[in-house]
Amino acid sequence: MAKKQVALVIHEGVQALDVAGPLDVFAEANAFLSKGEGYDCTIVAGRRGALRASNGMLIGVHKTFAQAARRFHTVLIAGGPALPNAEDETAMSKWLRTWCKRAERYGSICTGAFALGRAGLLDGRTVTTHWQNAAKLEVDFPKARIEHDRIFLRDGALVTSAGVTAGIDLALELVSEDYGASVALSCAKRLVVVTQRQGGQSQFSPLLQPRSDPRSALGKVQAYVLSHIGEPLSVARLAQIAGTSSRSIARLFVRDLKITPHDYVEAVRLDHARNLLEATDLALKSVAFACGFGGPEQMRAAFQRRLGVSPQRYRESFRHAPKKAG
Repeated sequence: MAKKQVALVIHEGVQALDVAGPLDVFAEANAFLSKGEGYDCTIVAGRRGALRASNGMLIGVHKTFAQAARRFHTVLIAGGPALPNAEDETAMSKWLRTWCKRAERYGSICTGAFALGRAGLLDGRTVTTHWQNAAKLEVDFPKARIEHDRIFLRDGALVTSAGVTAGIDLALELVSEDYGASVALSCAKRLVVVTQRQGGQSQFSPLLQPRSDPRSALGKVQAYVLSHIGEPLSVARLAQIAGTSSRSIARLFVRDLKITPHDYVEAVRLDHARNLLEATDLALKSVAFACGFGGPEQMRAAFQRRLGVSPQRYRESFRHAPKKAG
């Protein structure tokens, strides 16, 4: 059985972990497989030599696009902080358009999805990317369906991952597909990571975007919610603060924030709860009441629904040096 040929496409300013993470997974897999199995990885870019990653690291290029004009089993494009706002790189787009379609599977790590989009490879597909760039990906490529919370996602031959270290998750999934879950688990143990994370990438991002103009009706409501988060906050109460009707305030929220008043209040409660879980040693019951959930069960349900993890699991994952609240 021949080794699977993998092309990892990079560019100036690439995120180093988008490259090193998957490469390490494939290298670990090779250590657990027989000589004729595993992966043969080629780093492909627009020019030979070394490209500088966003952290200053130099990454050597094995082949240029012209030299790598052949069929690969897997083609992956790494992301980078500047890639979402970069101009279309014609040579890269042409190479991706040609060789992704001939590969058994192809995809992106982190913001590499933008390069696939510019090559016309996201139209009609369901994809994910770094949570910080998901909204822009939706705007730039409206024919694609963006899943904001997924760590990695497969749509036919297309595979995409969330940000940075999620490339490791994606590579482990590919190893599992190719050689079984036991090999992927062995790789994960060697790398001291899990094969499947608890929850999605929403748990790493703030649920709320910047606030509206504080002088506007919506801004006044947002300020009130933030300062009265432990209280009952009905739509009628929010409308009263804004000096308008319940129907009008609901329309304002949906029009300007793309969220209902109920969902907004829940998101504020969750963000406040996350801060308390990360930075204090308050009991879960106390956190729930402080954030207006009414009780720990209601808070747990909201965490599971919005973040895919329990409050306790969230605290274990993100807690830093605890301090007493108040």
